[in-house]
Amino acid sequence: MSDNQSHNRVLRLPDVIQRVGIKRASIYRMMSEGAFPKPVQLGPRAVGWRASDIERWISQRPAARA
Repeated sequence: MSDNQSHNRVLRLPDVIQRVGIKRASIYRMMSEGAFPKPVQLGPRAVGWRASDIERWISQRPAARA
């Protein structure tokens, strides 16, 4: 998969949890505080996150820069 394709991927919650190392409840709390990317609606009861949004969020974290 090319770099462009990997950033256009949509990640489901288990993939996001594994990638960022934060549990579901913390992700949703941070979203409500505006501190985590909002998901995109995939269907009536399904959401996902753009891989590019998650990668950007990770790169902006202070621990990621250290």
